Amino acid sequence: MDIKSSSESNAGPVGISEVCGASPKPKDTVEENGKSQERIGWRPGASHLLIFTSDAKTHMALDGRLAGIVQPNDGKCHLNSDNMYSMSTTMDYPSLALITEKTSENNINLIFAVTNPVVPLYQNYSELIPGTTVGTLSNDSGNVIQLILKAYAKIRSKVELELQGVPEELSLSFNATCLNGELIPGLKSCSGLKIGDTVSFSVEARARGCPKQKKKTFIIKPVGFKDSLSITVNFECDCKCQNKAQANSPKCNHGNGTFECGICQCHPGRLGPHCECAEGDYNPTEQDRCSGPAGSGGPQSAICSGRGDCVCGQCVCHNSDFGKVWGKLCECDDFNCLRYKGDLCSGHGVCNCGFCQCDPDWQGENCNCSRRTDTCMSNVGLLCNGRGHCECGACECTQPGAYGATCDKCPTCPDACTMKKECVECKHFKRGKLFDDNTCSRICKDEIVLVDEIVLHDTNAVNCTYKDEDDCVERFQYYEDSSGKSILFVVKEPECPKGPDILVVLLSVAGAILFLGLAALLIWKLLVTIHDRREFAKFEEERAHAKWDTGHNPLYKGATSTFTNITYRGKD
Repeated sequence: MDIKSSSESNAGPVGISEVCGASPKPKDTVEENGKSQERIGWRPGASHLLIFTSDAKTHMALDGRLAGIVQPNDGKCHLNSDNMYSMSTTMDYPSLALITEKTSENNINLIFAVTNPVVPLYQNYSELIPGTTVGTLSNDSGNVIQLILKAYAKIRSKVELELQGVPEELSLSFNATCLNGELIPGLKSCSGLKIGDTVSFSVEARARGCPKQKKKTFIIKPVGFKDSLSITVNFECDCKCQNKAQANSPKCNHGNGTFECGICQCHPGRLGPHCECAEGDYNPTEQDRCSGPAGSGGPQSAICSGRGDCVCGQCVCHNSDFGKVWGKLCECDDFNCLRYKGDLCSGHGVCNCGFCQCDPDWQGENCNCSRRTDTCMSNVGLLCNGRGHCECGACECTQPGAYGATCDKCPTCPDACTMKKECVECKHFKRGKLFDDNTCSRICKDEIVLVDEIVLHDTNAVNCTYKDEDDCVERFQYYEDSSGKSILFVVKEPECPKGPDILVVLLSVAGAILFLGLAALLIWKLLVTIHDRREFAKFEEERAHAKWDTGHNPLYKGATSTFTNITYRGKD
């Protein structure tokens, strides 16, 4: 694999020198003044990976008019002696179509490594250039290696076919057989592949017209690979049965005509499907067999519908400048069918007796409705991104706010799970907003399939989970098959929370009350003890600072006792 990088900090041509010079043909080498592909550095047999880094928008074709440059870009290298593109002041910027053509010719996979502000712009470019991926580059470009590895893995995990030079007279239909072995009609790509995986494609070609050049060649190749399949088609527009014509064939009433291409070409003077009548064998009474029911009022009430002559009781239809007229009563032709945009049967079918017989890829009264669904397939593998229906090869967006070729743009749309949740609620559980509004059958076209558990039906299936009004977890899987049919695999039994145990609740409440009471009592006891200790400490402190001796009260006077002996008389 060869890798080349092209970077920009200002808008300019998207690596046109690298793209055009990846693998030049011999003629290109001569036109480039003898500069061979070695100037670019690509190896012819290698896979070519071009990394384009930028932090700004890019210029495209017609932007050169601002500088007075009007010469269209020719897609060639035009390298100077320094291997730099030398025609930037002479030729306009390349168009996306030119870049797509050059990347396809030279088997280049293009990686846009751009900063976050311009990622949406380059994602739009990526949708228009096959084999292109977009990665968000950090401001310091520190993640460029990881980005390249991730982008390369993404590129190599998908195989997509591209067509080159398909003539407009051919209608191609593809069938893909991817990893699960299922044949998917209308698809020409497979994703989610790993090294060693094998996928196959089949293509069917149908002629829609006859070109002037009877031999046409076109190419089918996988995007980003050098291998390709060249197919040459030889158009056989003329019937070869004239070469096997039998003159004077016994099938034409004993040799009264030439049997050619299944019909009798009668000799002069003979008429009828098998040349069984002569021009003079005209009987007016046989005209009744050449007209329709009497009084019908339609064209069949006239002789041979007014478009033929009754000969020998059979209608000989006139030639018409518009086409072929046939039928027992000349009632059929191949030009009186519905038209669309001026084309008979829209150019996608043939007119047969007033009715269009459509080609296999088309349907409708005038064959203007395509049966193909690959044109409605989004990048994530869902038809119309699950926001609409594929009608006549185009998406009809039913989700409010959705628009775009595949209903991919919808700023106000919910995701697929949120969208399909309402359909599960109304179609399976008979409840929800859509059920109350009686709009379930109109909006939800999905098929409900009840399953015991969710299994992976396809890599594009989406697993969804949500909680309903009873707080139960509902699980379902959203899947669309190749025909666009939406299927919702819903798990039969939701996961509901179990109810509370009454005894456990009562014991828990009683225990909580007892615990809170004991806790409150202990806290009160603790607070009282703390308060008493503080009061006692305060009392001790005041007593220590007292200025009087608690052992001798200065106010205290001892009692005086006087005893008198009444018998004592003293000494005279």
